[in-house]
Amino acid sequence: MDGQQEKKKILIESADPYDEALGEWLDQAFDGFAEQNGLVCHYAPFAFAAKRDGEVVGVVKGYSFYREVHVGELIVDENFRGQGIGARLLAAVEAHFQGRGFDNINLTTYRFQAPVFYQKNGFTLEFIRENPDCPKLAKYFFVKQIKR
Repeated sequence: MDGQQEKKKILIESADPYDEALGEWLDQAFDGFAEQNGLVCHYAPFAFAAKRDGEVVGVVKGYSFYREVHVGELIVDENFRGQGIGARLLAAVEAHFQGRGFDNINLTTYRFQAPVFYQKNGFTLEFIRENPDCPKLAKYFFVKQIKR
């Protein structure tokens, strides 16, 4: 069978909702590919919550992989902003991963969000991808080295 006929047999379909079996397949595939290249994937999601009287007032979540930690989301309830909660959440991530073989924490944010906040918390701006159609959506790429 030639390549064109083989392509016609492959069906691409939506994976919504994303289920546990698909996640397990993906993890195994990444782990196998990493091992073939002499690496360990270390993929693991994480989350830390800031709570007041049992109620969530802030969350940071992301995942670790290879030798990096990626912060995917960080938000503090607007009634609690400016009290150092976001900085404490970032510090919890750093403390959790220090000394565990990871090189850095990386994240992205938009111009309208909090690029200055991340710089104040020790992150280095690597670059900005401008958005000429909507400047508020210029994307900032940050990294912070951590102790392995």
